[in-house]
Amino acid sequence: MPQGDKSAYTDKQKRQAEHIEESYEERGLSEEEAERRAWATVNKQDGGGKKSGSGRKKSGE
Repeated sequence: MPQGDKSAYTDKQKRQAEHIEESYEERGLSEEEAERRAWATVNKQDGGGKKSGSGRKKSGE
């Protein structure tokens, strides 16, 4: 996947990033920096991208 490709993200993650980005822009950050930080936040929260069901560890294992 090329760097910057957001196709691996769910619609929910994309909406979250959009809201976070708007919040950063309201605080005076540039559009580019706001977008970078927004996606970094989404990645930190969810681990980034869509997750398939099989092969993933369940919590507590």
